[in-house]
Parts: sequence; C-alpha cells; structure tokens
Amino acid sequence: MTATPDLTTPQLASPDLLRAVFRRHAAGVAVITARGASGPAGFTATSLTSVSADPPLLSFGIGTGGSSWPAVSEADHVGVHILGEHQRELAATFARSGADRFGAPTAWREGPEGVPVLDDVLAWLVCRVHARVPAGDHRIVLAEVVVGDPAGAGRPLLYHQGRFTELRD
Repeated sequence: MTATPDLTTPQLASPDLLRAVFRRHAAGVAVITARGASGPAGFTATSLTSVSADPPLLSFGIGTGGSSWPAVSEADHVGVHILGEHQRELAATFARSGADRFGAPTAWREGPEGVPVLDDVLAWLVCRVHARVPAGDHRIVLAEVVVGDPAGAGRPLLYHQGRFTELRD
C-alpha cells in the first residue's frame, strides 16, 4: 500500500523540508579521509555516489564549515571507506564534532598516497581528487579511483530516520 500525496498542503522549500525528506531515504554509510597539514582528517558521509565506470569516478558532498573541509580542500587524494554493520561506533565517532576521530579505538594505517586507510571496513578506495564543485554551503568532490580493496566481510551499515541501522531480511 502506498500513501497518496497530499497536494493541498505542500511545504515550501527549506533546509528542514530537505532534511525531513532525506531522513526517509536509506543511505549507505561511508567515511571519507584525507591527510591534512595538522594530521589525518575524516568525516562520516551518506552522500557517496558512483558517477562513472570509465573512468572510475565517484562523488561525495562535504560542508565547508566542517572540521575536515580544510584537509579535503587541499588534498590531492582522499580515502573512501564503506562501513559495515559492526561499525556503528566508528560512524558515530567520525560524525561527532570535536571527536578524536583517529585516536583509540579507531584502527587505521597510512595507505597509498599517504591517505589514512581505516581497518576492518567492507571496502576502501584511494581516489585522486578531480574537482571540487561549489554547491550552496557544501562542495561536491569528484574523485577518480586509483586503488582499493572490495573484499571486507559483512553487511553494509545504513543511515535512516536519523540513526545508523542494519539491513533487514
């Protein structure tokens, strides 16, 4: 059964309307990392999108007011990590403002191109930044895949209705 849209009381465009609608949209959870001038930086992202297979390009959004933006704005390469159901706390750590994201218990190592690569993820990529496109209070980063590993075990972590959740069978 589907709900019939109520076209008599639509809401005007606003940040609250956009947030309310996208809370209804389940999204995979990723962590984006970069090497910054003052050390590793990273954030939780649900805006990750495959853009092109040839060449292999992806995109993600990042707020220009976020603590990771300075590192991502200068980085030649970024890391993209697909999180598993077992990584709710890691997702929350990278989403929390002011958190020590790369301190214990976060397990990571320096990967190709000096990019921080997180341990125990479902999949990871190191990508060369192709472009940073202005989009309101964000930038859309287009990046080309350089190297990665899709062989992690488990099922993906999802974000829905404002919380991290799992797939249901």
